[in-house]
Amino acid sequence: MTYNPNNPLVVQGDRTILVEVNHPMYEDVRDEISAFAELEKSPEFVHTYRISPLSLWNAASQGMKANSIIDVLKRYNKYDLPQNVQRDIEDYVGRYGKVQLLNENGQLVLVSEDPYIIKEIAHSKDIKIYLKGQVNASKLLVDPSMRGHLKYALTRIGFPVEDVAGYMEGTSFDIYLKDNTNEGKKLQLRDYQKQAVSSFYDGGSKKGGSGVIVLPCGAGKTIVGMAAMEKIKSETLILTTNITALRQWKEELMDKTSMTSENIGEYSGENKEIKPVTIATYQILTHRNDKNDNFPHMELFNKKNWGLIIYDEVHLLPAPVFRVTAELQAKRRLGLTATLVREDGLEEDVFSLIGPKKYDMPWKVLEKQGWIACANCTEIRVPMPESIKMDYAISESRTKFRIASENYKKIDIIDKLLEKHSEDNVLIIGQYIDQLNEIAKKIGVPVITGKTPNHERMALYDNFKKGKIKRLIVSKVANFAIDLPDANVAIQVSGTFGSRQEEAQRLGRILRPKTGENIAFFYSVVTKDSREQDFAVNRQLFLTEQGYKYYIKTAEEIEE
Repeated sequence: MTYNPNNPLVVQGDRTILVEVNHPMYEDVRDEISAFAELEKSPEFVHTYRISPLSLWNAASQGMKANSIIDVLKRYNKYDLPQNVQRDIEDYVGRYGKVQLLNENGQLVLVSEDPYIIKEIAHSKDIKIYLKGQVNASKLLVDPSMRGHLKYALTRIGFPVEDVAGYMEGTSFDIYLKDNTNEGKKLQLRDYQKQAVSSFYDGGSKKGGSGVIVLPCGAGKTIVGMAAMEKIKSETLILTTNITALRQWKEELMDKTSMTSENIGEYSGENKEIKPVTIATYQILTHRNDKNDNFPHMELFNKKNWGLIIYDEVHLLPAPVFRVTAELQAKRRLGLTATLVREDGLEEDVFSLIGPKKYDMPWKVLEKQGWIACANCTEIRVPMPESIKMDYAISESRTKFRIASENYKKIDIIDKLLEKHSEDNVLIIGQYIDQLNEIAKKIGVPVITGKTPNHERMALYDNFKKGKIKRLIVSKVANFAIDLPDANVAIQVSGTFGSRQEEAQRLGRILRPKTGENIAFFYSVVTKDSREQDFAVNRQLFLTEQGYKYYIKTAEEIEE
């Protein structure tokens, strides 16, 4: 066995990769392996990645070949690459595209050059319910209404389908990006935005038109969506996380495209408009009066002949919308997100039903190019006061987490951080409303929660944007697409257990490029030696996989 001690990787037989963090080649290696492996652990000195079937299929969908992946691992590995890992990579990457969905004379067929694969699929009890028969040894006839269900089931048994059956053309609707915004600023797509749109559209071919684009918050995912609309030129349904995001999409469309308010419909709890471009919230689509009722607003998917459906923040897509999407595979589908990580583990559903990853740009690359702010990330560990230690000791795990999260000693740290950033635009973000109201009372700062009326919420956001207020407290509503370009400091006082996707969203709130030094500060205040600190380790995974260093400080260091 060869051994090269100067290399930074150890690839193990269970498809895990150990990476030395302090190695001089660490950053280059991290960027290369993150294209086909997923980060699992990120302690101080050695990070653990895992190669999975899904990570390899997403890599294959972007054009990566098995030999290029193997070459990366061999080039940086300290030891010989385990043979079983090499064979797994060849097998899983080779499976992508071995089975294809085609449209032949108006019929949907599943084809493969390997007759044994067709035989295996035809005899699978989980698959045969979606088939209408076998044409020959290499071709199966598929029920068109089951196109998405079939793709999902095939992914589950290890045969990711390349869907090149094409799309129904939606009702034509001309839309184009303007040369200048309404304020007279020149509008020009950045190179990475052009590449993202090109990867999704693929020249209008059957290989394009469905998939996910992964870009950091603040990197212009909305304009990528608008550029895709310009390419497809059809009536479009846009799905967003909440009414604030909905109205920001509408403002952006009117600012940067040929569209006017007459062309754009709002479909929410407040309005039910259906127009050539309609923007809806996930909440209204999944609303029903009783858990046993149908979802009445899901009819929106069939109210018009949509040519494109855009799923904003696709990592938050609710399960009922997935079920409807399974039946919309003849529509072009674009997912936009800052992270493919889902806390419910449904990444395979995104892959099968929205489409594979079409484009991904590392956050640190955009930071180096100046398109997003440089982020300084710090975790501050606060001691648990004596007065809550007994309650904490006798509580079950979930309650322990909440007690630690609401540690009142955190307010002292917030005061110190506000002193330090007295001239900055600060967001204080948390999970628990009582905690946020208490902080608001102590420091005299307005607070926005899910119960804040929309007109009041929009007024506070507007005042923050205009600099009339420089501090704002926000609950989980800030996790989703709110546009606060001047925010350059975020203080996270509590969160949703170990949610990596939430960490991505919250960091993203402060990453829009800044004038001057272009630096943003992200603080996470946690209770030392508690369940909250344990969960914080998982949240840090997201920052690590994007290349950020996470500094740890004690409350004493901040107070000094």
